[in-house]
Amino acid sequence: MLLLSIYFAKREVKTNEDFLVAGRRLPGVVLAGTLLATWVGSGTILGGASFVYQYGPLAGIIYFAGAPIGIIILYFIAGKVRGLEKNTLPEILETKFGSTTRLVASIFMLLAYAGIASYQFIGGGNILSIITNLSEGSGTLLIAIFVIFLAVTGGMFSVAYTDLISSILIVFGLLLALPFILPSVEGFSGLANELPKHQLTWSGGLTVIQLIGFFLPTLLLLMGDQNMYNRFSSAKSVSTASKSTIGFFFGNALILMSVIIIAASAVILYPSLENTDMAILQVAADGVPVPIGSLILAAAVALIITTSNSFLLSSAGNIVYDIYARFKGELSQENYLRLSRIAVVGLGAFGYFLGTFFPSVLDLQMYAYTMYGAALTPVVLAAFFWERATATGALSSIIVGGSATIIWEQALSKPLDWNSVIVSLPLSVFTLIVVSLATSNKNKISQQNNNKSIVK
Repeated sequence: MLLLSIYFAKREVKTNEDFLVAGRRLPGVVLAGTLLATWVGSGTILGGASFVYQYGPLAGIIYFAGAPIGIIILYFIAGKVRGLEKNTLPEILETKFGSTTRLVASIFMLLAYAGIASYQFIGGGNILSIITNLSEGSGTLLIAIFVIFLAVTGGMFSVAYTDLISSILIVFGLLLALPFILPSVEGFSGLANELPKHQLTWSGGLTVIQLIGFFLPTLLLLMGDQNMYNRFSSAKSVSTASKSTIGFFFGNALILMSVIIIAASAVILYPSLENTDMAILQVAADGVPVPIGSLILAAAVALIITTSNSFLLSSAGNIVYDIYARFKGELSQENYLRLSRIAVVGLGAFGYFLGTFFPSVLDLQMYAYTMYGAALTPVVLAAFFWERATATGALSSIIVGGSATIIWEQALSKPLDWNSVIVSLPLSVFTLIVVSLATSNKNKISQQNNNKSIVK
């Protein structure tokens, strides 16, 4: 990864467009690989595995179901995004909702992405603590430094091509592990006989409300994730962007199937695992032959690093294009590139320190996903699919959804043990609809002009 980053920094990264969207010339195979690796990071290998270990494989299917549903929806959006040729998602939102919405969306996006980058650092630290003598804290710091260095040098080119390699490694690593894991727990019948009773139900011991609270954040983040839109913008053509989601869909399905089976098997193999985030990693460390376990651990580290890179790059684009340039005006390509790299360093440092406030990857994951999903995804989908959405409605929705997430999680400490999405998403959607309908006549003429450019 280090060598590729240096190579692309010297050969390909000449402008900020090269740095953020790979000069809009990624081929389909690379695009599918980078979509997959961007999505499959600590949230899947650690957070998702932790959920399955605690609540069972059937509940895990529901937890993970948001990803395939979201990918299907992205198929219908990808070509439109590539056609717009924008560098950031708030820039796309500005096309329909105006510059104020772009600015506010960028702020809430930064709050979410710093959290997502943070739990990637933690996940990488956990892996390094297994395969080296480093403590989890030292491993987290080392991963953060390495991620920041790679993001600063090679940009989207290095991220995309290392993503492709990482995707291939993790898919094959997890699939190769299955023939060794399943016999050790006496196959699917062994899982059915040995797993605790509550883990053999679709709820996993959770209430319906709680289960929905885990399902929705994943779905919402994927549908509105700026990283997905950046990748579509990096495609060499409109058709390439759309077709890449097909490879993304099937690769994701293989990984999720493997994660569910391995994490469920870990319940039987390691019934007293204290840190449930480590379920997959513990199996890789001593539950399969060394070559396969090594492959899984190496691929997991690579996925976490490239996923972290992606979120830092996206956030850097928000700071430079959507916030700084808004007040300073257009900059030269050299200044854009320099400021983007400075932003990556600052965001990486902030993400590292943010991780100290959350007890586990799963907790931080749910908070970050909800912050993004409730504040931004309804507005993103409205930009593409609802012509009557207005700038006032979008702005109100972002503020209400993001604020509700912070209040529920931080000020109220998750009443009833509900994830904040149960409250913040309905509030966000309700606000978007009501305010848009109330202001639609006032904004009708300006909206008609804007809608033509984004729905086209």
